[in-house]
Amino acid sequence: QVQLVESGGGLVQSGGSLRLSCAASGSIFGLNDMGWFRQAPGKQRELVATITSFGFTTYADSVKGRFTISRDSAGNTVWLQMNSLKAEDTAVYYCRYGSTGRLFWGKGTLVTVSS
Repeated sequence: QVQLVESGGGLVQSGGSLRLSCAASGSIFGLNDMGWFRQAPGKQRELVATITSFGFTTYADSVKGRFTISRDSAGNTVWLQMNSLKAEDTAVYYCRYGSTGRLFWGKGTLVTVSS
């Protein structure tokens, strides 16, 4: 099992910044990918950004140039730096860990952007 704990969510004004953190513990393998997904009210969960063990990143088009995903050298913590936040970024943000076909999710952290 892998446990994921997110933090850093909150209320921010449009144009502001937040930094989300996700700490992973448990049966963590060296080769894995971690990422952030989000789910807004009434909408499906969607990919925000992912990062592999080798540092390869992917981003949703809607956040490119505004959000940056990174991870520590041990591979246990991943961050999401969110700049120039918009009202449409309001959602619950979930951390995900994936390795050898296993997927684990955190419980989520709420980000609210006021316009």
